[in-house]
Amino acid sequence: MTITTAQEEWIKLQIENGGFANDSEYMRHLIRLDEERNREFLITKAAIQEGYDSGMSSKIRSVDEILEAAKIRKKNRTKSNGNV
Repeated sequence: MTITTAQEEWIKLQIENGGFANDSEYMRHLIRLDEERNREFLITKAAIQEGYDSGMSSKIRSVDEILEAAKIRKKNRTKSNGNV
């Protein structure tokens, strides 16, 4: 892997200030962060696609009604998980 002098200096600074033992440890950290970000993106993308594929709702509701229904669902989910 080839990096610029500025990038090398940045990595050294991150090692000094971030508690990393060496550049390899810092790079592994960056890879883990990237993997997590991409995992969250793919989960979100799949949820959006699922919603899109489900078609139009037969209910006609305002944005406020939809948000209130979501809050109620979340509240009920929290109660059922014992996290009251």
